Parts: sequence; structure tokens; C-alpha cells
Amino acid sequence: MKRINEYRKLFNVDANADLKQLKTIYRNLVKEWHPDKFQDEAEKAVAEERSLKIIDGYHFLVSIAPETKEANLEEYRITTSTSGIADFKHKGLLLEISFLDGTTYEYFGVNKKVVTKMVNCDNPYRFAKRNIFNTYLYRKSKKDMELA
Repeated sequence: MKRINEYRKLFNVDANADLKQLKTIYRNLVKEWHPDKFQDEAEKAVAEERSLKIIDGYHFLVSIAPETKEANLEEYRITTSTSGIADFKHKGLLLEISFLDGTTYEYFGVNKKVVTKMVNCDNPYRFAKRNIFNTYLYRKSKKDMELA
């Protein structure tokens, strides 16, 4: 959640920002922070770091945008309803679930208490299907997006 809030603050958008708005803000920020605009090496280094953060933030926000989720909803439903859980990792409030079909999704805001319940139940897949898949903000993992 910290990462989401950080990128939304960087782009000065709320949770309902559409892709067109994100793209416009992204282009303006990239123009403003492009390293070639700066002559001083120190300023250039800061601008390069900032532009990389802007690029990463844009790709992240696009991956959780409502339009992106809507476009990939059918694939997500198929994965979460037919493919079992191969593995999962939890760190902070991020739960990363790898499915048997090879896809990986990240779920944001999942606390340790929920993960502990999932681990201790008889059927983790059934628990996740009822309590995680349709409850938390998710995105397809960047690793799998690159493979596709």
C-alpha cells in the first residue's frame, strides 16, 4: 500500500484515475525530469533517478488502473477459479500468489493475520478464493507480464 500511495502522490492522482489522465501526467513529468534538460552532473543524476521512478510508477499505476483490470478480468477469473495455488510469499502487506498455470498475482493490503488463517486452514485455495481473490487490490506480476 505504501508503494501505491507513493506513486499516486508522485502523479497527484486518486484511485479512480483513468489511463488517459495517467498518460498525460506521465508525459508531462517525463518532459520535466528528463536528464538531458540538466547541465550540472549532480542535477542530471537526480533527474535520472527521478525519471526512472516516474517510469516505474507509470507502469505500476497502469497495471492497477480500473481499465486494465476490466480488460484482464476474464483471464483473472479463469486463473483464480480453475488453477490451484502453486506457491505464495508474504512480505509486509503484499501477498504474491503463484498459480499452477504459471501466472503470478500480487495482492495489496493483505495483513499477516489473513495469511496466517490461509496457511492454517484445510484448503488454502478455497480460503483464498473466498477471502483474498475478490477482496484485495491486485495486479498481475511484472515478471509474468514480461514472459507473456
